Amino acid sequence: MSHHLPHHLILYSKPGCHLCEGLQEKLEMVNLSSDLHLTIELRDITTNDRWLAAFQYEIPVLRWLADGESELPIPRPSPRCSVVQLEQHLRKAFATITQNH
Repeated sequence: MSHHLPHHLILYSKPGCHLCEGLQEKLEMVNLSSDLHLTIELRDITTNDRWLAAFQYEIPVLRWLADGESELPIPRPSPRCSVVQLEQHLRKAFATITQNH
């Protein structure tokens, strides 16, 4: 996948989740400061029973919709990571996932 195409990320979250809000803010900052071209889709787990059952104890959960259909997990970054560290984390995850699929 070319790095010029958007990387469609799904962020599973819920209202009042401070870790989720922090990650969303950093993802948006990565998008502004890098060439990763992220598309960030927020999914509120409280609006879907399947998402709630799967992720209620795990949020924030970050997935890459690599081929438009399959959600591939991205390891959770540290809540203390900087924007630069998050960008590096995402680049490593994209490279690893691309190699393995």
